[in-house]
Amino acid sequence: MDRKIRVIVAKAGLDGHDRGAKVVAAALRDAGMEVIYTGLRQTPEMIVEAAIQEDVNAIGISILSGAHMTIFPRILNLMKEKNVEDILLFGGGIIPENDLIKLKEMGVGELFTPGTSTVEIIKFLNDWVVKNPRK
Repeated sequence: MDRKIRVIVAKAGLDGHDRGAKVVAAALRDAGMEVIYTGLRQTPEMIVEAAIQEDVNAIGISILSGAHMTIFPRILNLMKEKNVEDILLFGGGIIPENDLIKLKEMGVGELFTPGTSTVEIIKFLNDWVVKNPRK
């Protein structure tokens, strides 16, 4: 039997608004995924280390602070350094269209903006994990 999808949901940097992250975490849990919510003010290093320790399929970053062009690239670089590029990095928040495009080109799997249905996020994660099983 396949293991459950494991996801870390994190708030990086000084962003103190976590309602959206908690809503997504609860929806993923309700969909049968194992969710580790790291809480507020996590560093990229803490997030990547937790992802390795928890053996997750995906890291979800909620960001509303405007620091997305710093946080996401830093996490991607740490994932590369730690050789865990088979973990999906996805996220959501208030991110301008041009930055969405740049971040996806850098390797962020998907970015969800305010108003996205949790059903869409769940479907994306399920589909991604089927196509990209962890080794």
